[in-house]
Amino acid sequence: MIVIALYNIKGGVGKTAAAVNLAFEAARDGKKTLLVDLDPQGSASYYFRVRPAKKLKGKQLVSADDKLEAAIRGTDYPHLDLLPATFSFRKLDQLLDGAKHSKTRLGHTLAAFGGDYHYVILDCPPNITLASENVFNAADWIVVPTIPTTLSLRTWEQLNRFFADKRLPEGKLRPFLSMAETRKRMHREVLDELPETEPRLLPTVIPYLADIEQMGEYRAPVAAARPHSRGGRAYRQLWRDIEAVMAEG
Repeated sequence: MIVIALYNIKGGVGKTAAAVNLAFEAARDGKKTLLVDLDPQGSASYYFRVRPAKKLKGKQLVSADDKLEAAIRGTDYPHLDLLPATFSFRKLDQLLDGAKHSKTRLGHTLAAFGGDYHYVILDCPPNITLASENVFNAADWIVVPTIPTTLSLRTWEQLNRFFADKRLPEGKLRPFLSMAETRKRMHREVLDELPETEPRLLPTVIPYLADIEQMGEYRAPVAAARPHSRGGRAYRQLWRDIEAVMAEG
């Protein structure tokens, strides 16, 4: 089982859209995939038209409760399941703070799914919290959507410093440029310069497109709703980039 987290300290960078579309692409390749919606806003769950189980609580995620498996829902797409978010996930930090091995609890929970899924993809809330540290420890790869702006690049640098300070493996961090608009001068400059200075940068750029922005209206992965769209092709190629990184180890 390979755990891939979509994460950024900053919100509004296209994280959930990437998580939804990459999970769809992984499943479309015939790999059994579980998308875990860790964000209490539940946007990934909304995109897949899935409601959380009424009895699902954040404590089940922390304690690896047997009831957690029962909360997993199938989606409309073959090989793709979803563990939907619940608003109680907003209390994950409090729950983790009182647990033994508080920085690795999520990893223990996800390990229980190892025999059922080839990929587990995490849609993570923003900010650096105790829940985030659990993600950092549980994930094999952390894919970081980064808008080509000064503030977004600053959060990328902050994340790298945090990993260095905590002696976490920085090699598992893989950024990609998200919501890029070539009509903007700053975006063009970053698109030109960052590939030269950041060797971990995934080569595919996700553009700012109406097809992606409108996911909330059609509530489906881009390639499922609009198979020939530019956005769908971009996420398909981004998934190929991630596969190449995983193959290299």
